[in-house]
Amino acid sequence: MERRVIKIGVLLSPRDLYGYAILKRVGELTGGDMQWTDGMLYPLLHRLERLGSVSSSWGTSEAGRRRKHYAITPAGRDALAERHAQWTVVADALRQVWQTAQRPSTTALGWA
Repeated sequence: MERRVIKIGVLLSPRDLYGYAILKRVGELTGGDMQWTDGMLYPLLHRLERLGSVSSSWGTSEAGRRRKHYAITPAGRDALAERHAQWTVVADALRQVWQTAQRPSTTALGWA
């Protein structure tokens, strides 16, 4: 769940977005490696809204469709900064582990 919170915060930081645009942006940012569904996104957005990290408002698209837009709140920005710092520590530690770990030889894996 923590990774999703960070990603949503990063997605909403520059501007508010509606649900479908968030789903599309996740795919773009990950080169298609990560595909979220409505069933993953909306419960998360509702939870973040209850926690005060995200606010929502109804608007109308250029085509006249009603859309609910989501925006990160000041509390959400604070939480994002805290989580970002935590993940930076984890990512740096993992990077060091991967760089210093002995890699098995290809013959040990049976790829000779």
